[in-house]
Amino acid sequence: MIRKISLVLIFIIFSKVPLLCASENSEINLSKRVEEAGITLYWDPLSLSGILEKNGHKIAFQSGNNFIVKDYLSIEQGTAPYVKDGELVATEGFFLSAVNFFTQSSENSFSSSKDLNMYKVGAILIDAGHGGRDAGATATHDFNGKKVTVYEKDLNLKVALSIYELLKKNYPEKKILMTRTTDVFLDLEKRTDIANSVRLSENEAVLYVSIHANASIISSASGFEVWYLDPNYRRDVVDSSVSEDKTLLAILNSMMEEEYTTESILMAKFITEGMSEQVGTLTSSRGIKAEKWFVVKNAKMPSVLIETGFISNKKECALLCDEDYLQKLSVGIYNGIKSFIIHFERSRGFTGSR
Repeated sequence: MIRKISLVLIFIIFSKVPLLCASENSEINLSKRVEEAGITLYWDPLSLSGILEKNGHKIAFQSGNNFIVKDYLSIEQGTAPYVKDGELVATEGFFLSAVNFFTQSSENSFSSSKDLNMYKVGAILIDAGHGGRDAGATATHDFNGKKVTVYEKDLNLKVALSIYELLKKNYPEKKILMTRTTDVFLDLEKRTDIANSVRLSENEAVLYVSIHANASIISSASGFEVWYLDPNYRRDVVDSSVSEDKTLLAILNSMMEEEYTTESILMAKFITEGMSEQVGTLTSSRGIKAEKWFVVKNAKMPSVLIETGFISNKKECALLCDEDYLQKLSVGIYNGIKSFIIHFERSRGFTGSR
C-alpha cells in the first residue's frame, strides 16, 4: 500500500512517570477484554504482530517490543502486548490507555464524510505471469487423439484479461491496470517497478494480483493455491524522506510491513474462498501459502500470487483450456478482490484476520 505518512514522535520518559499501581501492571487476556470494549483485534501469529482498531483509529504493536504506534502518526514507549502460554496478553495499564486513546480520538476525528472514508483502494494491478520468450510451465497432452501443447503464459493472460474486464466494468472510479496485455516479455523487476510507480492520491492503496499456473513432476498433483510473501522476508516500505531518524524509520517500516503482510493474507483468504465457490467440486483448494521467492517481494503494497491449477495434470489442464472454466476462475478471483475492497474500505485502511 502506498500512503503519505507524517510523523509526530512521542516518547514517555518513565523516570518522570509515577509507578503504575499493581492493578495496572496485572496481566489480562487482551482478546477477551478488547471484545468486551468493542475494539477489534487483528492478530498475525506468524509475525507476532497485531493492530487494535476502533472507529478507523489504530494501535499497532509487535510482541516483545517496548513501543507501540498510534494511527501510524506517533510512537510511544511502553510494554506492547505479548504472547504468554499461547495467549495474547497485555497489562491492565496498556488496555486502559488504549480505551482512552480510542475515546479521545473518536471525539476529535472523523467529523466529516471525507474523514469517514480515510483510506480506499485507488488502483488494482493485474499481472499476467510470464510472457514472450518466457513461456512459463508447458505441458503436452493427448486430447481426443490430438496432441496439444499448453503454455502457461497464454492461460495467465486469458485469466488476467478476464479479471481486468470485470474490474473495469464494476469499478469505473478506480485505476485498473495490467502489467501486460499481449504476449510480451517482462522481467520481475519491471513488473514490480510498474506496481510501485502507480500514481495515487493521498490515503489511497494499490493492490497487486499476479496470475500463474502450476506444474509438477507428480502428474496427479492438482488444485489451485494463493501465495503471499513470507513475513520473515523484510523490505523497505516507508520512504526515507519522511524522517532522517534511521531508528525511527526502522521501527515504522517494521510496523507498516506487518500491515502489508496481514492485508495480503486476508486478500489471499478472500480470493481462495471466491475461487472455491465458483469451481465447486471440479477441483480443490490447496490453501494459502507463504514463500520468500514471491514474485512481487519488492512491491510496496498488499500482494498475492494465484496458481490457478496444474497444467501437468491432464484432467486439470483440460479444465484450464476450457473457456467456461476459465471464466469461473476469473469470476472467483474477482469476487475475492471485491470482498477484500469492501472490507478494506469499511475498516478505513486496515484489514486482517482475528
